[in-house]
This record gives sequence, structure tokens and C-alpha cells, in this order.
Amino acid sequence: MSTNYEDRQRGGYDSDDDGDRRPMGGRGGGRRMHRRRVCRFCIDKVDLIDFKDVRLLQNYLPERGKILPRRISGNCATHQRMLAEAIKRARNIALLPYTTD
Repeated sequence: MSTNYEDRQRGGYDSDDDGDRRPMGGRGGGRRMHRRRVCRFCIDKVDLIDFKDVRLLQNYLPERGKILPRRISGNCATHQRMLAEAIKRARNIALLPYTTD
């Protein structure tokens, strides 16, 4: 039989010299470290996000027209709320599209 078959029969764990066991194949290991994105508005010390600044707002809208979430855009909670409100106001007066078909 192959060693791969024996590993599956044994439970599929690698054991080190120190005795701790972990799943084979690298699955279930540690998570990759990602650097947290810093809020662009906090760096520039923006107090109010203008809904008429369409070029700025378009950076936070993908092609589908949805508002990018905080974990992707890197905004802080305060500026993400202000950004969402500005996008909604710009949509209301037809500066930005609701969706693209």
C-alpha cells in the first residue's frame, strides 16, 4: 500500500517530534496576517463628505452599483456612515446610478 493510504488509515495527522498533532495537507493552519487598511478620510481629516463630489463617491461603488462594505473599503465606522448617506443622496438627485444593468 502507499504511504498516503496509511496516513488516511491512521487519521490523517502529522506528528512532530514534540508530540503535537495537526491535520495533514496544511489545512486548518494559521490565518494569514493582513494589514488593516486605514481610513482615507481620517488621514485627510475630513469632517463632512460632500454628496456632490461624484468622482470621490465613485471610488466606493463597484460596477454593480452597490456600496462597498467597511471591511473592503477600509473606512472607519463614522466615515462609512457618512459615505453611505452621501451616496444615497447623490443617487436621489441622479448624480449616481442605483444599479447598472
